[in-house]
Amino acid sequence: MSTVPDDLRYTKEHEWLKPAGDGTALVGITDYAQESLGDIVFVELPKPGAKFAAGASFGVVESVKAASDLYMPVAAEVLEVNSSLESMPELVNQIPYGGGWILKVRLVDAKSVGQLLDAAAYRQLI
Repeated sequence: MSTVPDDLRYTKEHEWLKPAGDGTALVGITDYAQESLGDIVFVELPKPGAKFAAGASFGVVESVKAASDLYMPVAAEVLEVNSSLESMPELVNQIPYGGGWILKVRLVDAKSVGQLLDAAAYRQLI
């Protein structure tokens, strides 16, 4: 059974978003997604400063089984990427909601977070 923390918001494509309360948020992939992908061997990250619309592909995660696009949960600007993933992409498998985060973003519209799935809705999805 996949872990689904109650304090995050989720997409149907299995990304999570953790608002920081200051107009920024962390983005990553869910425990369910990393389990489905298997051992992650590479994460393609965007450059800080890049801007993405909600639902736009911002990178790729590659596993021993498949490559999968990553989708921005809400419209946002990339502030920071998790550079640890360049040398240790397995962090996404080991701690998807902790050290395996992928991006720190500035939200274009903080209200848009409310359009994402809450934990109960995401549990129903998976």
